[in-house]
Amino acid sequence: MKHEFYIPTKIFFGRGCLDKLGEIKLPGKKAMIITTSDQWIVEAGHLRRLEGLLKKGGAESVFYNGVHPNPGKKQVEEAARICREEGCDMVLGFGGGSSIDTAKSIALLAVNEGDFWDYVATGSGKGLKIKNRPLPVIAVPTTAGTGTEADPWVVITKEETNEKLGFGAPELFAAYAFVDAELMLSVPQKLTAFQGFDALFHAMEGYIATVATPISDIFALKSISLLGKYLVEVCKNGKNIEAREAVAMASSLSGIVESLSNCTSNHSIAQAMGAYHDNLPHGAALLMIANEYFKSFETVIPERYADMAKALSGNQEAAAEDLVPILYELEKECGVERLCMSEYGITREELEKICTNAVEYQGELFEIEPQPLSKERVMEILENSYR
Repeated sequence: MKHEFYIPTKIFFGRGCLDKLGEIKLPGKKAMIITTSDQWIVEAGHLRRLEGLLKKGGAESVFYNGVHPNPGKKQVEEAARICREEGCDMVLGFGGGSSIDTAKSIALLAVNEGDFWDYVATGSGKGLKIKNRPLPVIAVPTTAGTGTEADPWVVITKEETNEKLGFGAPELFAAYAFVDAELMLSVPQKLTAFQGFDALFHAMEGYIATVATPISDIFALKSISLLGKYLVEVCKNGKNIEAREAVAMASSLSGIVESLSNCTSNHSIAQAMGAYHDNLPHGAALLMIANEYFKSFETVIPERYADMAKALSGNQEAAAEDLVPILYELEKECGVERLCMSEYGITREELEKICTNAVEYQGELFEIEPQPLSKERVMEILENSYR
């Protein structure tokens, strides 16, 4: 029963809560606003609104919109240099997980020497300790999936070596997060599904991980339950604000799960796929392998599988062997049950390379599974999932 519980982020939740940004005591005087290059951010007036709210709180701001869907080390280092040159003392990430992960990474590197990979603890990273506390981060998610507004993790790719790795430290928790479902109403159906399943797999992996705690279990099952109840509706009717709020809540809860427990090798494999294919959305990569992956532990931890099956379906009679079929039905109702690796440029010949990348660069996630997967099993998952 021994466990630790540390979530220092102050989270504002609910429609319209972004307005609170103009009312709080800001953690700095000049913000670097981090987004993607999507024009809708400007056209919808979001940038102007953020600048106005920051100004209301007594802060200036500069704008950086160079974030990639799979953010890379070079991009983080470029933005950190600009952050230093502009004299910014806080960073605001606006968008999906890519923007907020980039904001956290910039916050670290803007005040610490070296390159970003000096601090990454896995793969070819040097695992150096963070000497100077990162700049304060404000997280404003516009999608519901990564939960990064509530966890200390980032996922960044080192382009030269095709390492797409998770990296975390307590110092990387956001100071403030504003989870406002009104910002999510225009997210397209397919992206809504990809993001929603990303949140679901965070919760499911965190529930089966051997580092799960009694507290993370509570958040995980609640997240799974909300997604089972509301994800289909939000995929079919994206303007349903109640459903959007429920899925946004599930995403933040799954981020807390990542803080208290951890992801397992389902993420290692999916991130290895994304490391070689920058156009592959993370949620899509997870969906491509999830059904085969979750077959792996059904007989190892049947009680936990039964718990997840009950939470996801709402059927209190569901058993361990029902989990994967229930998951498949949810995918089907959301229209993402037949995603093809080949449509994103992945060939069968690459599967062994992807397998090796997952095992060698992200092997620590295999170590916290109920029964560590062999390289042969990882290949089997990839081959059986390939279309």
